[in-house]
Amino acid sequence: MKKKLVVLSGAGISAESGIATFRDADGLWEGHDVMEVASPEGWHRNPELVLDFYNQRRKNAHTVEPNAAHLTLADLEKEFDVRIITQNVDDLHERAGSTNVIHLHGKLFESRSTLDPTLVYPIEGWELKKGDKCERGSQLRPNIVWFGEPVPMMEKAIEETLQADIFLVVGTSLIVYPAAGLVDYVSSDAPIFVVDPNLPSMRVRDNVHRFEEKASTGMQKVAQLLREKYI
Repeated sequence: MKKKLVVLSGAGISAESGIATFRDADGLWEGHDVMEVASPEGWHRNPELVLDFYNQRRKNAHTVEPNAAHLTLADLEKEFDVRIITQNVDDLHERAGSTNVIHLHGKLFESRSTLDPTLVYPIEGWELKKGDKCERGSQLRPNIVWFGEPVPMMEKAIEETLQADIFLVVGTSLIVYPAAGLVDYVSSDAPIFVVDPNLPSMRVRDNVHRFEEKASTGMQKVAQLLREKYI
């Protein structure tokens, strides 16, 4: 039976493909404060700005490709039962070939009803406009978990983490909660691998392997080690 490899991925893995992060020094997009474009309050104040912000992100996402880190994770499905829990809203994991991906913070290429959050629709192309409505007649918004909103996939993510034989953290600072708290659910018997050029601080525990480098090169080293030790 394949060992269960649970992966928590963050902005660092997508940054290598050319997707800017919220924590870039110059801001993500034309200097907008995150709360203006990623909060319910920002949406109510200026929905046109929020729609345009995510339209630009979608437009950019169409121009980038999965990088070596995404491809390495997809390839590990040959030997491991890989479950990816990502903080990213892009679809680069899926495009690389990963088949089990949980998006904690929503999906960039989906919209949802402002009246009924269970009404979710794919976005063809990159534009979502004012006046685009759900079947019940309410304005569509990006299907993104904004600051201050509950994280509906968190329970599923915790369930997967509790069952992990191996846990891997790649491209995340472990400062955004509740996602960062997932490491506390990892069994004491399960090894944890951490890949990031700026290694995040973690509570002291045994069996942690740290790779202080970018996702693409670090993941290749981790994959080799996993194949040597755990197959």
